[in-house]
Amino acid sequence: MHLGIRNERSDRESRVAATPASVASFVELGFTVSIEAGSGAAAGYPDAEYADSGATVVDDLASGEPVDLLIMVTPPTEPDRTVLASNGVIVGMIDPSSTKDMLTGWGNEGITSISIEMLPRTTLAQSMDALSSQATAAGYAAVLLGVTELPKFMPMLVTAAGTIPPANVLILGVGVAGLQAIATAKRLGAIVYAYDIRPETKEQVESLGGRFIEAATQEMDEGGYARAVDEETAAKQREALASAVADADLIITTAQVPGRQAPRLIDRSMVEAMRPGSLIIDMAASSGGNVEDSAPDEVVDVGGVTILGPTDLASRVATDASRMFARNVLELVKRMVADGSLVVDHEDPVVGPAIVAPISPSQESEPVT
Repeated sequence: MHLGIRNERSDRESRVAATPASVASFVELGFTVSIEAGSGAAAGYPDAEYADSGATVVDDLASGEPVDLLIMVTPPTEPDRTVLASNGVIVGMIDPSSTKDMLTGWGNEGITSISIEMLPRTTLAQSMDALSSQATAAGYAAVLLGVTELPKFMPMLVTAAGTIPPANVLILGVGVAGLQAIATAKRLGAIVYAYDIRPETKEQVESLGGRFIEAATQEMDEGGYARAVDEETAAKQREALASAVADADLIITTAQVPGRQAPRLIDRSMVEAMRPGSLIIDMAASSGGNVEDSAPDEVVDVGGVTILGPTDLASRVATDASRMFARNVLELVKRMVADGSLVVDHEDPVVGPAIVAPISPSQESEPVT
């Protein structure tokens, strides 16, 4: 079994799909591992450490033997096809909504594509949950970005020059990223308020020391995600949040609905009511944005209020984000190794739902190498 680790293509991406520690585990599983030179450098993992763990460092995966398993952080591109064996497998954050046509074509040629972000949110798959691990990293990084960009202290300070009040931080969306943002902001001494449309999150917010904002709520769906709301509910939601938004020094929005445009939580009139110098970080900017006027990776000024839409937050803490992602991938691959072969089982309760292509649920399990 030949495993390939590529150098991520995006200029904003510093993460890597495997660490030296996970490479050592892959070798123990029976893989021959090749990694493109410099793949882990930006995350703090030099080529020498990969070599010491049993990997072969190459300039380009395409110049060597075909790869049976290719792992990645960012979505695949056409050049990735050239490194794969005829019945190869790719595993990673492959963004099936935008790559499905390409991957379906590859599936017709015998390539199996497994989207780690489509794994079921079950206890069985918990150790493989890359969405949660990377949201943890992103939520933490969002608060640190806020600290550096906000022209205020986060904690209350009692000084000879007077008492400086703590910052008011508002977190909208209390999933994994939101909970990590609450915890981080509290550790830094801010007063933290939070809201999520799911009433189940109130207890979680309060357990971290945050104050839950009473507004419209509804039950989550079977997958544990918030359901999309109608415009009437959304309007009531914004009305209830208006005063909290106006009082906030820093707002971090994280609300997203899988496969749909992000819900609009803050409109321009709410932004205009905020104090000049306030800051909004819209973590959903890449999927439509929770905040009117936010844009992916752009800085927008509305009446002195700054709106940021970073898409690379997890990458800003690449060392530990990579460590977690690598463990997620390793645990998933472990589930697919049997008797020294890589086996893709469409009926497996964890692997099956994450197979983007080829889709053939009745297909019998068989080795792909």
